[in-house]
Parts: sequence; structure tokens; C-alpha cells
Amino acid sequence: MTTLHIARWPDDQADLYLVRREVFVEEQHVPPEIEIDEQDHAALHLLVRSAQGEPIGCGRLLPSGKIGRMAVRKPWRSCGFGRLLLEALVAQAQQQRLPKVYLSAQTHAIGFYERFGFTTDGPIYEEAGIPHQKMSLSLL
Repeated sequence: MTTLHIARWPDDQADLYLVRREVFVEEQHVPPEIEIDEQDHAALHLLVRSAQGEPIGCGRLLPSGKIGRMAVRKPWRSCGFGRLLLEALVAQAQQQRLPKVYLSAQTHAIGFYERFGFTTDGPIYEEAGIPHQKMSLSLL
């Protein structure tokens, strides 16, 4: 059985980075020097593990309400782990009584976020060489 849990950056950094490196750096060619940032220490991280303890996917929530670094490793895509992570991150934001959450969606994933009620906000822009769209969801 897979598990979803709150990860601690110092303790789970290697597993979180394994997922993020594989998805963002290796697959999407995001420069490795921008993948880890100073916000990782302040963020609430979620990590999905397989029954064998292998990291499957992750995401983070910043104190500002920004959801980011959502990634699921290729062998586990289309299995519902992205949905699981997003729902859990939104639930964490609600527990923190944040008025809204927002994210920077890669344009190919806009439809995924729209299914959860996120709406687009502003023009498409480039981040790390990838087109993105700001999206937000009111929690009030």
C-alpha cells in the first residue's frame, strides 16, 4: 500500500530531491541549481511512497499559499498520485486557514488543475524554459 505523509526537509531531502531531480532536471531539463531553493526549508512537504518505501511523488506548500514542486515519477503517472498530492496540499492550506492557494502550472497541466477548481490568472510566461500559467483557488 502506498503512503502519503508530511515530509521533513532535513530528514527526507534525499527522497524529495530524487523525485524532483528525475522529473524536473532529467526529464524537463530544469537547471539543477534552481531546483532546490531557500524556500524548501520553510515549506510543508508531502511525499508519497510505494509499499516498499520508494519515493513516488511529492509537492510543497509555502506559507504564502503557493503550491509547487509537484512531481510524480514516470512509472507511477496516471495512477491518481497527482490528485492525491494536490488534494492533500489544499487540505493542508485549509487547515492553516489560508484564504487561497496559487501555483505556477506548466501549460500542459492547466486542465488537471482546472478539474480541482483552479482558475487561470494573467498571461502565460516562461519559467526555466517552460511555459507556465499562474492559477489560483479560493478557499473561503
